[in-house]
Amino acid sequence: MIEPVSMTSLPIIISIDGPAASGKGSLAKKLAEMLNYDFLDTGALYRRVALKVLSENIDPADTDAVIDAAMRFKDELGQDYDDSALRSDNVGSTASVIAQIQPVRDILVDFQREFAQKAPNGAVLDGRDIGTVICPDADIKFFITASTEKRAERRYKELQSRGISVTNAAVLAEMQERDERDSIRLNEHLKPGHKVNIIDTSDMTPQEVLDEAMRIVKFYKP
Repeated sequence: MIEPVSMTSLPIIISIDGPAASGKGSLAKKLAEMLNYDFLDTGALYRRVALKVLSENIDPADTDAVIDAAMRFKDELGQDYDDSALRSDNVGSTASVIAQIQPVRDILVDFQREFAQKAPNGAVLDGRDIGTVICPDADIKFFITASTEKRAERRYKELQSRGISVTNAAVLAEMQERDERDSIRLNEHLKPGHKVNIIDTSDMTPQEVLDEAMRIVKFYKP
């Protein structure tokens, strides 16, 4: 059983960013549990809005209808939800479409920032642009990465475990395409002055990643 760790009495914000299958989600959940902080998977927010859109038979290409659904759904974003319902390919592809709609992004950005600021003990948020866009003044910033090959291998095993038939080559190609689309945004984290803690998880176990992150957190002084 994980024992919570006592930190500063002041609530702090921890941002965890990185590419797909780098291990950032697993780290974020474990770190939040260790510290007894609130946790937010920001990518799941887009999937939840996507699921709302699909449940109402809204065409994702109908921008006005999607924005209306997001506006009506924003008060439910803080409620518990069934994570398994968000993992279908249909929800994922719909989330990718609606994530390009700026008013929808604005709604979710506002929610993420409010979540971080109002967390009573502290907050851990994971995503792609938490430390650069959502919470640029986060107290501790992590950028979790791994080689493309290692991340593709992890994603392949994940899909196989879910009964989805894919090939290693197809997953690797998709990962490389996604990295190309994300390259500009992800490179923002590595600019001088951002004070980001980079952890390459390629050859690390989840426990080793958590231990390294906790070592950094314990040295934090407000």
